[in-house]
Amino acid sequence: MLNFIRSIDNIGQKIAELLTPFLLLFTRLWVAWVFFKSGMVKFSSWDSTLYLFEYEYQVPVIPWQLAAYSGTAAELILPVFLALGLFTRPMALILFIFNIVAVASYPLLWEKGFYDHQLWGMMILVNIFWGAGLFSLDRLISSEQPKRSLIK
Repeated sequence: MLNFIRSIDNIGQKIAELLTPFLLLFTRLWVAWVFFKSGMVKFSSWDSTLYLFEYEYQVPVIPWQLAAYSGTAAELILPVFLALGLFTRPMALILFIFNIVAVASYPLLWEKGFYDHQLWGMMILVNIFWGAGLFSLDRLISSEQPKRSLIK
């Protein structure tokens, strides 16, 4: 019986190893799309964005104007790095903190969108802990390049 359990576990492990790069790509692209789309909405209706940051959102510590510009920039820039898998862990960490600030700054979000932000936070954590995976610029850059001799 114990051998049967071990063999099933080994099969599961091999399947997980095959599918993990796809999971990491999926989580990166999903979160990148969500935040980039939100940034585009803010950018395309800038007057509304400024209004929301001044009167609706309660961003702690920084002035609302700086919060509007930096928040929109974060939603437009960080997802690009995440989608490409470039500097994935630091960019994902910044986006994770941004996600927490977004939830804390908008109390109405708690009743309607809190579940989504929890899901995105967990997806971001996957890439913080396991990196970008096989399908990423991080992997391409970090892989050993053949050394060429300058003298032939």
